[in-house]
Amino acid sequence: MKIAFASKGNEKIDEHFGWCQKFFVYEVSEDDTSFLFERDSSLKKEEESEKLRYKIECIEGCDIVYVLQIGPKAAAMVQSAGILPLRSASEDESIDEAIGKIQALIKGEQPLWLKRILLKGQHE
Repeated sequence: MKIAFASKGNEKIDEHFGWCQKFFVYEVSEDDTSFLFERDSSLKKEEESEKLRYKIECIEGCDIVYVLQIGPKAAAMVQSAGILPLRSASEDESIDEAIGKIQALIKGEQPLWLKRILLKGQHE
């Protein structure tokens, strides 16, 4: 599965979805992780809906977006685009820690949202 992380420097999940300047995208499986690319999302949009659509376009093709914060309108728009928004535990949570949590969920008792993502990946 592909996960986009809202981060200032590809270490911690420390950016709000709507204000994020960069997304760092990883491919994550049960036992493997690979960094795919950095996506610039710094283009300024005046209208909120336009800004949110632009941010969603930046993470198109991802299954999950991991952020520090996300507003209810943005979360609804992200979900409508088929991407699951997840919030980090804190500003200090690292991308590596979050990936470890996801991998532990894959190996263990998978929540329904994760089963859906994994099943979707098998049919693509």
